[in-house]
Amino acid sequence: MPPQKYRQKRNFYHRRKVCRFCADTSIKIEYKESKTLRYFITERGKIIPRRISGTCAKHQRSLTVAIKQARTIALLPYVGTMDF
Repeated sequence: MPPQKYRQKRNFYHRRKVCRFCADTSIKIEYKESKTLRYFITERGKIIPRRISGTCAKHQRSLTVAIKQARTIALLPYVGTMDF
């Protein structure tokens, strides 16, 4: 049996995520703009958390409110496509 290889540690460089709305103040968070809100929901219809999307806490709160409002008036889905 060959000797066990040791796993080498790799140093990964993680690029810091920047809030899209803080960087570009011309983008507004509104429930009517479903195209911009679609970037922040998964294909299943769940809201993407801020640790993944990179938005700041202030904008994440307003994003969730806007997404929930858009869901209520059927601009965004509550549930994504169901594959059986």
